[in-house]
Amino acid sequence: MTDILEIVTFRLKPGTEAGFVANNGTMTDWLARQPGFLSRHLGRREDGSWVDVVRWQSMEQAQAAADRIMAEIGDSEAMQAIEPASIAMSHAEIVLSR
Repeated sequence: MTDILEIVTFRLKPGTEAGFVANNGTMTDWLARQPGFLSRHLGRREDGSWVDVVRWQSMEQAQAAADRIMAEIGDSEAMQAIEPASIAMSHAEIVLSR
């Protein structure tokens, strides 16, 4: 089984950036409870956009979590801060890791 990187880029709605990182506990805790979750890294780019990289044990586990996240925590402050039209998600098999 090959580990998978889920790469999500997005922008925040105006006025929500100040508390965004602090409000991410709900999302991090939810991810940590999902089967196949390995790690999460959240970063802010120089242009103000964000990138969220989650490492999963398999593509199936990544997809299963993606299919449930909005129903289960879509009303959290962190999820509500994200501009839906700006979201781009992709996946990549890990071929080298140190």
